[in-house]
Amino acid sequence: MATLTLDRPTAATPRPERDARKRRSVLGTIVLYVVLIAAAAVIMLPFFWMVTSSLKTNNQVFTVPIQWFPDPVVWSNYVDIWAKSDMSTWLRNTLILSVAVTFLQVFTGSFAAYGFSKMRFPGRDVLFLAYIGTIAVPWQAYMIPQFILMSKFGLSNTLWAIIALQAFGAFGVFLMKQYYDSIPEELSEAARIDGLSEYSIWRRIVLPLSGPAVATLTLLTFVNTWNDYLGPLIYLRDRDLWTIQIGLKTFVSQYNAEYALIMTGSVLSVLPIAIIFMLGQRYFVQGIATAGLKG
Repeated sequence: MATLTLDRPTAATPRPERDARKRRSVLGTIVLYVVLIAAAAVIMLPFFWMVTSSLKTNNQVFTVPIQWFPDPVVWSNYVDIWAKSDMSTWLRNTLILSVAVTFLQVFTGSFAAYGFSKMRFPGRDVLFLAYIGTIAVPWQAYMIPQFILMSKFGLSNTLWAIIALQAFGAFGVFLMKQYYDSIPEELSEAARIDGLSEYSIWRRIVLPLSGPAVATLTLLTFVNTWNDYLGPLIYLRDRDLWTIQIGLKTFVSQYNAEYALIMTGSVLSVLPIAIIFMLGQRYFVQGIATAGLKG
């Protein structure tokens, strides 16, 4: 005769305790959001002041107490900055350098990273560590030999000097290799069996799967090149070759009392990279979050 066994009822969590735990969870979430909003406001406050100051008169920029909102709004500052400076030339040169350097670093970095990640050859790991180790060497340690080399090649005082020096970057190789390591090796092996060359595997399989990493490298390289001051200062001496950073420094020296126009120029220098970051922030976060994963 079969015996019927009844499971012992488990002790349920008392309702008051569940409600208290839920309230603590909600309260912790609210506190976290309040802290994050406050931190974001503190970080964005200088940028907000810069934008509003670009729409003020000179006397209103440094008033005490601070006048956060311009009254009246001086839109003419964004017209005067173009008339009193070579803003179009500065922006054009900076855009040329940023686009060229970004394209070359993404191309060379992703191509070299494929070799370090998906190909097997003697000394690969040692060569990769030696190449990545150059990140720890400050640029100031070898900028004089670089300048002498560019001068001997006749590239000094040209945009080509900046492009040639920044076309390769160890950080880009490191970032792309970490992402390539997360792509299953079976895809490359299957492509080799089908007769694809290593270049075709990189171009047709690995690179299309690396969108977040490419977007991350593109964004970081573009921002760094756009904001670079020391490199253009060393190599670009003619006024028609100046970038936005050198041009603004000269503008500040020439119009040191035109505070509103200085803020206007600063806004124009920050606006392009702010737009690019907002458009690519989703891929940037995804690329940073997954670059260290292993497949």
